[in-house]
Amino acid sequence: MRSPDDTNPLPPKVATALGNFNRWLVGYGETSWDHQSYFAGAYGGWAKALYYRHKLPGMVAVAPMIFSEAFLPAARRLFHERIRFPIADAHYAMGYAFLHQATGELAHLERAIHFLEALKASRCPSYADYCWGYPFDWMTRNGVMKRDTPLITSTPYMYEAFLQVHQIQPREEWREVLASIVRHVCTDIHDFKTSERASTCSYNPHDQGGVVNASAYRAFMLTSAARVFENESYAKIAERNLYFVLESQNADGSWPYAKDGVRDFVDHFHTCFVMKALAKIHTLTGHPDTLAALERGVKYYLASLFGEDGMPRPFAVAPRLTVYQCELYDCAESINLCLLLQDRFGHLRATLETVVAGILQNWIQVSGAFRARKLMFGWDNVPMHRWAQSQMFRALAFYYADSKGRGTR
Repeated sequence: MRSPDDTNPLPPKVATALGNFNRWLVGYGETSWDHQSYFAGAYGGWAKALYYRHKLPGMVAVAPMIFSEAFLPAARRLFHERIRFPIADAHYAMGYAFLHQATGELAHLERAIHFLEALKASRCPSYADYCWGYPFDWMTRNGVMKRDTPLITSTPYMYEAFLQVHQIQPREEWREVLASIVRHVCTDIHDFKTSERASTCSYNPHDQGGVVNASAYRAFMLTSAARVFENESYAKIAERNLYFVLESQNADGSWPYAKDGVRDFVDHFHTCFVMKALAKIHTLTGHPDTLAALERGVKYYLASLFGEDGMPRPFAVAPRLTVYQCELYDCAESINLCLLLQDRFGHLRATLETVVAGILQNWIQVSGAFRARKLMFGWDNVPMHRWAQSQMFRALAFYYADSKGRGTR
């Protein structure tokens, strides 16, 4: 954590934005629509499945939703209802924990604990250990992933939320939840060997792996767990997943979404997911190969994933037509990544300040909520907790705590 910088004009403005957001959240409630609302209902799921099976008629079927997403995003209310998202609850818990660390106010810690209690209630009911997935059926190219299927791209956020609050105010019940999460990630998520020193992990308990950010999440979480629980067997699993991530890096410094010969797109927030995990692993271990990968990754990231205005751009290599210019999720993850790496790569500080200033200037609604997307024409102003109100709240709270020289990374 850096020393406090009282000359920076942004932190007080961020504090005001966070206070306004908190008031909005209390009034709006903890359920919302979502980026996937178009496809979570019966028609949307059918249309997306048709698109994966038969491209041309599928394009006709999904066209009304793509049109709505681009020009009338408020119409997503017609396709699905407001629901609660565990991954958003985890981000809110961490955001309020950061605010408590920055201010010492007990009310923020109580809010963080409130969201941990919500997480305890929303765990996947069919598994013995604590784990989480999506609260909706998710149509993928491989078929329907049923709701409450545990995901390695979700569960580590809950681990971080419980760990952060536990470190502030230790409770045996939270340590038991953490231990349960680690058991799930070790036993229900599976490894598949890719080289002598590397293994990819499954995205959920049922698939065959290959998604790069999935292995990055697991590598970080088990690296952390090895230290929290003083168990080197977790570190050994983590190291194999780490080397899969390192060996998946392209020559130009980028990471594809997956190493399956199909999903080789490079986008902003998945790149951030991978690099955030590597940054946290390097902080914990000082692993030199990880730092070298980050050096290459940062160079690519700055050169290829930002627009001329200094704000994140969605894709470097796009898999499909993009109907928006800038994404709140990308901005949130950019802030998180720059905060994690600013001490190792000082030039990221300028990027960090540009993105934070851009959010404060253009992305906050009168209500206090954040805009969701900058479209080709206009804005998507529908508040979506998972996409990405909670992520931006956490990112700005992290930024504020860092500006005060407090909190943890």
